[in-house]
Amino acid sequence: MPQIPVKVHELTVGQLSARSGAAVSALHFYEAKGLISSRRTSGNQRRYGRDALRRVAFVRAAQRVGIPLATIRDALAELPEERTPTREDWARLSENWRSELDARIKQLGRLRDHLTDCIGCGCLSLETCVLSNPDDVIGEQISGSRLMGEKRKG
Repeated sequence: MPQIPVKVHELTVGQLSARSGAAVSALHFYEAKGLISSRRTSGNQRRYGRDALRRVAFVRAAQRVGIPLATIRDALAELPEERTPTREDWARLSENWRSELDARIKQLGRLRDHLTDCIGCGCLSLETCVLSNPDDVIGEQISGSRLMGEKRKG
């Protein structure tokens, strides 16, 4: 891993990519989504503050546990003056995500336990289909595989 001299306060996108492990395209995407920011040089090249390393690490850690980017962006926006997240910030913000993760874990457990019930027919009206129609909600309205609407005659 390339070392960045302490006196260097800004990173190129290549340096940020090498140090963070995130692809350059991912960094551009994060920037477009407001998760990290850069300034442009007179030659229109991106330069990132060293704090972008921790922000990228924060984003990637949150993504690994399944937190949507919009939620991550909202969490980062809570930080004063868009500062780098600290260990305490991570603890506070991740605690807020705990109930969402618990619900997702419960849903995944239910899906795992009923995966063999799925016959892949696409009818979406089986009472036991917890993959695409939990609790047969759609079956109360229509039956069969008519979710796309009926073809018009004529």
